Amino acid sequence: MVYQRVIEDSRAAGIRFAVGGGLAIGVYTGMWRDTKDIDIYVLPEDRDRMQEIVTRAGLVDYYDQLPYDRAWIYRSVKDKVIVDIIWSMANHKSDVDERWILGGPEATIRGERIRLVPAEEMVWAKLYVLQRDRCDWPDVLNIIYAQYERLDWRHLLDRLGEDSALLHGALIVFRWICPAKARELPQWLWGELERSAGSEAACRHRADLLDRRPWFSPTAAC
Repeated sequence: MVYQRVIEDSRAAGIRFAVGGGLAIGVYTGMWRDTKDIDIYVLPEDRDRMQEIVTRAGLVDYYDQLPYDRAWIYRSVKDKVIVDIIWSMANHKSDVDERWILGGPEATIRGERIRLVPAEEMVWAKLYVLQRDRCDWPDVLNIIYAQYERLDWRHLLDRLGEDSALLHGALIVFRWICPAKARELPQWLWGELERSAGSEAACRHRADLLDRRPWFSPTAAC
């Protein structure tokens, strides 16, 4: 199988990696979905070697079929099976670091024991995916519902920094959907988010973090 070969060859080459995407969502939430791709996260310095590994496994660049931003991801395909090599966030906010690779739990998926991208890093990245044609907030809400007792909220806030209002927004929606569960979240977390909600920055800059394509009507800082 393509996935198994890529995983085995990556280990043989000594490349550290973690799996995210739909497979990790399934482990964290128990909600499995049909997927023909696997998201493999690596450190930026390992991306070229990982591209060589998927090429040797018979996969080709997906760009000719569906153009994509090569600055953060390498998409490869073989017989409709897709392997994505990811080394940065889609909005270029941050590169993958060792926490992404080593900080998550291990799980057995399709007979392979693999390490997952930490739930906190998945929430961090997915909070920014709020676009006309794609929104990852359903994944965020399901991770929070399933993992709220285990999430390192302080670490997540540190990752978000000045963008913590995104988490605040997601948690307000979560509280609307599941008020009983929301009451079990740490009280200090709500207070911290309320205090940081008043920070100001140009909305155009923030809009670019969600989607670099033109989508938000203001053309100047607001």
